[in-house]
Amino acid sequence: MRPHDSALIDALETRATEVFLGPVWRVTRAGRDALMGSTAPGRWSPGEDAPVLYTSLERDGALAEIGFRLSLEAIWPSRLMHEVHRIEASTERTLRFLDVTALEPLGVDPARWLGFDYASTRAIASTAHFLEFDGLIVPSARAACANLVVFLTNLGQDNALAVRETRPVDWSSWRKK
Repeated sequence: MRPHDSALIDALETRATEVFLGPVWRVTRAGRDALMGSTAPGRWSPGEDAPVLYTSLERDGALAEIGFRLSLEAIWPSRLMHEVHRIEASTERTLRFLDVTALEPLGVDPARWLGFDYASTRAIASTAHFLEFDGLIVPSARAACANLVVFLTNLGQDNALAVRETRPVDWSSWRKK
């Protein structure tokens, strides 16, 4: 286990937590388990053996996150099929950051927010996971909404994630918007 910055530990430990209960959305490749987390090195991934579930508080936010990634390809990957899932989420000890400026005191540079430098956000996620928070509500870099990032290994027994609805994504219609 790598050491965590003591100033970041102090800053996160003093923040109020909240309970989250409500719907969130997630886009996956068709047939993939909507509740399976990822340890890939993303913006809010603590890495190592700490799977996270990236979700959005808005359906369009979930589509924007994956749509952005697909738009980086030289040619839009038209054969990939995706599904959008509405998930009922329940967390107990979640940290909320209303906007990028709320993250600035923790080392996030708002001028670089839309880029791919994830060092500061990954440090926040790693420290939050270490402190046993179960999630982060953070601004989306791809849509005007918030995302709920769930630390799956920190979810308590009384907290749950349940898929309530799954629909195919029509990327062609989405891209026309």
